[in-house]
Amino acid sequence: MNNIDIIKSTYEGKNSEENGRNLAKYADPDISWTEAKGFPYGGTYIGLNNITENVFRRLGDEWRNYKFTPENYLSDNDQVVAYGTYSGTNNSTGRYFEARVAHLWKLQNGKIISFEQFVDSKTVADAYA
Repeated sequence: MNNIDIIKSTYEGKNSEENGRNLAKYADPDISWTEAKGFPYGGTYIGLNNITENVFRRLGDEWRNYKFTPENYLSDNDQVVAYGTYSGTNNSTGRYFEARVAHLWKLQNGKIISFEQFVDSKTVADAYA
């Protein structure tokens, strides 16, 4: 499987559970995950358990129909960029949002070693608060 296929498998499975299994399959044990400054979960998390607890679990608990819709993927050696649109409705505020986003993934020997999010965090934060 090439790097783009690995990253696609984390977005384009049959459901979010399959996407999560694929992320777990390809994540390096010390994967570094950076959510953008200003994003509700902004910061850097190390290791899949830490990422799951501080990002994915919160997304599932705090939003309805939160998703990333990929538009395209670009690759350069061991880096893959996925870009597209986030959307969802915050459970507490009832506010819907859409925001353009890019994800920079870095891989090494077929394992994901880092993820960095670039997003219009104000749009998301406005729906969150």
